[in-house]
Amino acid sequence: MVQAIQNDDYDLRRAARHRADYDVIVESKLHGDQKAHIVNVSAHGFMTDDNEIFERGDRIELRLPEVGRIEAHLIWSVEKRAGFQFERVIRITDFMKMLKTLSPKRR
Repeated sequence: MVQAIQNDDYDLRRAARHRADYDVIVESKLHGDQKAHIVNVSAHGFMTDDNEIFERGDRIELRLPEVGRIEAHLIWSVEKRAGFQFERVIRITDFMKMLKTLSPKRR
């Protein structure tokens, strides 16, 4: 019998991502407090578009609306874009409330 190999990274990438426009301060033991601009978010992680110092594997801590303090680590980085994975999955009820604050405002 052939069994499919489960790739956890692939499963996390399939999580729905939502557009965001949110500035946040991230805390890093290596780099101190830094500003970051979140451009998309899922219950598993987020992407920024202004990374200039963080490298793959760097760990950060940030405070998000409804969620509070949460840790994340950098999974990938291309030019100034960077993808971070949360250390824990955000509960759906908290995630939906958080989206109201993080989502871009319609004009």
